[in-house]
This record gives sequence, C-alpha cells and structure tokens, in this order.
Amino acid sequence: MLDARIEKRREQFTVDVAIRVGEGEACGLFGASGAGKSTILACIAGAELPDAGHVTLDDVTLFPPPLPLHRRPIGYLTQDANLFPHLRVAENVRFGLTNGARAGGDAWVAQLRERLYLEPIWNAPAHAISGGQARRVALARMLARRPRLVLLDEPFAGLDRHLVRELLGAIVQWQRELGFTTLVVDHEADVLERICTRAIVVERGRIVQDAAWSELHARPATPLLAQLLAPL
Repeated sequence: MLDARIEKRREQFTVDVAIRVGEGEACGLFGASGAGKSTILACIAGAELPDAGHVTLDDVTLFPPPLPLHRRPIGYLTQDANLFPHLRVAENVRFGLTNGARAGGDAWVAQLRERLYLEPIWNAPAHAISGGQARRVALARMLARRPRLVLLDEPFAGLDRHLVRELLGAIVQWQRELGFTTLVVDHEADVLERICTRAIVVERGRIVQDAAWSELHARPATPLLAQLLAPL
C-alpha cells in the first residue's frame, strides 16, 4: 500500500494532501493544470522533498528521511524521456538492472521490446530517435526493473492518439499481470479512465473529491470538476 501525507509549499499555494492507494490498485490524480498533481507525484518519487509529512510503500519508508532514489522500488515516468543520448536504445532499457535482474529478465525485456515496438530501433543511439520513440523507450526502461509502484506523470501528452491507445492497453495488461500499484497524473479524464477505476481530484493543492469515475461523473464536487468532466 502507498500511504502518503504530503505538505509542500509552492509560490501560489501549499500542496497539502493525504493519499492512500491499495496494493495492486490503479488510481488517478485528476485536475486542471497547475493544481499540484505533478508536485505530489514528484514528492512521492523523491524528485522533490516534502516540507512535512511522510511517504511509505508497504514496509519501506520513503520519507522521512529521504530514501536514496536508487533504493526506491519505484518507476517514475514524466513527459521528459531523460534517456542517455550516447547509449543505444537497448542499453537505455537495461540501464539500472542488477546482474541478477539481467540474468533472469531477458524474456521480460524481450516482451517490452515487442509490445512497445522497439525492435526497429533497438540498436539505434538514443539521440537519433524521435520524441514518440523516446517516450516508449523510457516506458520500457521504467518497467524493466518491475517496480512495485509505477508513477506516470502525463506520459502520453503530445503523442498520436493511436499510439496512446496502444500504450494504455499495454500498461493495463502489465499492471494486471505484474500487480504493481499505479498512480497516474493526467488532465484528460478519458486517459485516466482507461487505466484507473478511481480518481483523486486536486484543486489548488487540496483534495476535493476521491471516488470512482461513476461517482465523479454523477456528482462532481466542484464547478471546476464538472467543467473538466463535461463532454467536448
């Protein structure tokens, strides 16, 4: 279980939330741009440090004190692929795997390579691939370690809709097969609904509603949420 109580001061407002996500559950963080969703994810991942609070994952304390990033059983994917440009795609995907994981993970890496359509670029240098390809490589690298917690921060922004559907389908399947806990940030409800059965709605750093999608659509807690959920 992910158990997080995060207080993080920002220039515009203070993010102050308490979040629980059950083991193997997929939960969304939903709200308008600038509401504090990415700050919450960054504090859980360790990319930012909360000003107060705690973050635990099952029996592992992530904060406080801050657990070093390399010891966190977390996969964290943002809009920026952050690949190593001088390494080939295959080396980027396998980067960070321990010797034991490398020895036993060949079949899993091969599945990632196939499902994410990386075969044609597998031996290409990372600096020579497109932005969409880089995003798929980053997803493969994150999942290669089989993390217990997967954090996705608007990872599909700017991608082709067909590719988004393919990636969403793959993530849903792997989440069910591997049982990792998932917390996803996106400002598009239809994207989150494909992955998550439940959403936590954030406005100006506060949780205004935490419910299943059916409840959110039927009884949105605020006018802004009703606007965000309104069909285009």
